[in-house]
Amino acid sequence: MHATTPEDVDRLFGERVNAGDLDGLVALYEPDATLVTQDAGTLQGHAAIREYLSGLTAMKATIDMGALRVVPAGRDLAVVHHDWRATLTTPDGRQTPLTGKATEIVRRQSDGRWLFALDDPDMRG
Repeated sequence: MHATTPEDVDRLFGERVNAGDLDGLVALYEPDATLVTQDAGTLQGHAAIREYLSGLTAMKATIDMGALRVVPAGRDLAVVHHDWRATLTTPDGRQTPLTGKATEIVRRQSDGRWLFALDDPDMRG
């Protein structure tokens, strides 16, 4: 399934995190998208984003994307804000809760899909 609206990008992100679907997560990003992280800095492109998100899926993350606020920026661009909550599980079974206030820029592609151009899960933190 592809994101057909700006809201779908975040909904699908949550579903794919919860399913441990790394390929599906990476497919939500433009090939040269930027992911801003607190621990690994600014990452660009599918290879760097995949490597980072593999840690999320390895820790059996579960996430609640929270309520979304979408601000259209023309026909093919939107800014999405949401407050998320996640739980990571370490190899020894400990659970670590995380929260963030994300801001993302999503762009409609020529085939109609919406994808992340910029993903900053803690921009408003």
